[in-house]
Amino acid sequence: MRTRLAIRAHALLERHFPERRLFLRSDNDTRFIRLKPLTQLIGFSGTAAIIAWSIIATSILLMDSIGSGNFREQAKRDQRIYQERLNAMATERDSRAEEALAAQERFNSALEQISVMQSQLLSAETRLREAETGLGVVQATLRRTMKERDTARQEAATLNAQLGNTETALPGSALAAANEQALDFMTNALANTAQERDQVTADAQDALTQADELAHQITMLQDQNDQIFRQLEEAMTVSITPLDKMFRKAGMNTDNMIQQVRRGYSGQGGPLTPISLSTMGEEPSLDASRANRILNQMDRLNLYRIAAEKAPFATPVKASYRFTSGFGYRRDPKNGGRRMHSGVDFAGPVGTPLYATADGVVVHAGWQSGYGRLVKIKHQFGIETRYAHMSRIRVKVGERVSRGDRIGDMGASGRVTGPHLHYEVRVGGRAVNPMIYIKAANDVF
Repeated sequence: MRTRLAIRAHALLERHFPERRLFLRSDNDTRFIRLKPLTQLIGFSGTAAIIAWSIIATSILLMDSIGSGNFREQAKRDQRIYQERLNAMATERDSRAEEALAAQERFNSALEQISVMQSQLLSAETRLREAETGLGVVQATLRRTMKERDTARQEAATLNAQLGNTETALPGSALAAANEQALDFMTNALANTAQERDQVTADAQDALTQADELAHQITMLQDQNDQIFRQLEEAMTVSITPLDKMFRKAGMNTDNMIQQVRRGYSGQGGPLTPISLSTMGEEPSLDASRANRILNQMDRLNLYRIAAEKAPFATPVKASYRFTSGFGYRRDPKNGGRRMHSGVDFAGPVGTPLYATADGVVVHAGWQSGYGRLVKIKHQFGIETRYAHMSRIRVKVGERVSRGDRIGDMGASGRVTGPHLHYEVRVGGRAVNPMIYIKAANDVF
């Protein structure tokens, strides 16, 4: 049975692949190679497999190329949309900055006004106390004069009674002379008492008039102070609220942050010392309490501004750039695999200036595998920023930098496909999206 099948298979191969001979001829000899049907079948099958593989591979490459083209077009459209959004946010950020500057100017003007009004209020209170003291002296003098007048009247009545009980004195006698002297004394005393009484009454009326005027002035000063306090409170709210929102959007605990900043700036004194107008151990007045609250808010605003300089809220590239890649998983531009991208990419010409996004200390400035020329800056609050693929580094390890200081130039060193800046933000050693900080600061800076 097997022999018959073999014979039939051989006959079928002979029909389609008859035995062939390839003659190899040389000058002295002639040789040939016999190609059996099975050998021809194997060769034909191999050739067909190679051709089919080539066709399939070419199709796959064409499909991938077409898909990559569509992906690139979509990526370019997304980049244009994102660039327009960044430009809009930059415009809004500039307008917010102008509003913040205007609010700061209004705040400084109001602070000067309240200082002047506080001085006027203290001066008015001093004058009021002096008027009250003078009124007290006038009242005491009036009481003393009235007492002396009553005493003189009693003495006059006593003398009149004595004169009525005695016999009529003869003119020129000693008794008549004494009566005349007593009468003259009483007349002069009564006249002086009446004059002093009139003067004291006039002084008391003048003092009451001055007291009413001073009370009216104090009321006006209090109204002006209340208006100034309201303006200051509104200015502080306008200044502090955007900063508070910025830190919260960035995921930062404002209380812990302020404590850290305060530990680094622990000196006290100066214009932010709490107001205390009482020396008798009494509770501060309503104005003093409001002023102290404003001073506390000013202190918090100052700490917020210091903290804002120490957190990476700025953009590392100030010149024109193109946002080419965001934070998160993406297709690797080198080998096509899916990998985590732990930062954001800003593309631009080689040599574009790069700037520190916050105050800090340089902890690395040199070559690192994959990153190329890399600068690492350590900031407060456990934050570290990285600036990779530089063409030139302009800082050294241990150098202190401030926000906005130039630290290097954009380049294409390391594992890249073109010149760009790879910018990272790490909190506690863990990479976070840098755009969280940049977007949070759009309403403030």
